[in-house]
Amino acid sequence: MPVRAVVTDIEGTTSAIAFVKETLFPFAERALDGFLAQHGGEPAVAAILDETRALAPGQDPAEALRGWMARDEKVTPLKALQGMIWRQGFESGALKGHLWPDVAACLRAWAAAGIALRIYSSGSVEAQRLLFGHTEAGDLTPLLSGFDDTRTGPKREADSYAAIAHAAGLPPGEMLFLSDVAEELDAAQAAGMQTCQLVRAADGTVASNRHPACATFPEVAARFGLPAPDEPPPA
Repeated sequence: MPVRAVVTDIEGTTSAIAFVKETLFPFAERALDGFLAQHGGEPAVAAILDETRALAPGQDPAEALRGWMARDEKVTPLKALQGMIWRQGFESGALKGHLWPDVAACLRAWAAAGIALRIYSSGSVEAQRLLFGHTEAGDLTPLLSGFDDTRTGPKREADSYAAIAHAAGLPPGEMLFLSDVAEELDAAQAAGMQTCQLVRAADGTVASNRHPACATFPEVAARFGLPAPDEPPPA
């Protein structure tokens, strides 16, 4: 079935795992205490702290957040707070969003051909917009028609992908989900989406053999009949 929309994960798919783990996470951890001291009284941050207290009763919210960071837990208030902290970093120029060199040209080619592009990541929508709005290849957010995070649902549950298809107004079978994580692809496939595993050598991803596998976005384009970029990716 022709692909009319591409939904893509970020970490390990469009961007290096190392960027998230070695750049974004440490940046948020270093800035956490100062950010809470400066902004803790603002309504949006106060709501995050209240949500943290509800999920970690009896624990200091900052310590709970720091513990979730250390364990890389996909907890919604943590992801929302990280997004706020990263906004400061991106807007100040201290952070630039990493993309694999093959990604931007393909996204541009697909969007130009009328293929809807959506992001689905455990990182908050705020963080997604920041990363794609401040990439090394420029602002790519005008190419993107939708963003989903854990508020849509867990990435390993089929209902989450059904909700994304509903929001896009497309049959799941006309949507292609790209991720490096086989269990996420399993859930998307169970919802009726087409799937492809990104196996990036630099990230050490191992092909699951349950889904088509590609090493780059141009390989995805060739395999699924999507437009190829007009220009080769930079070296």
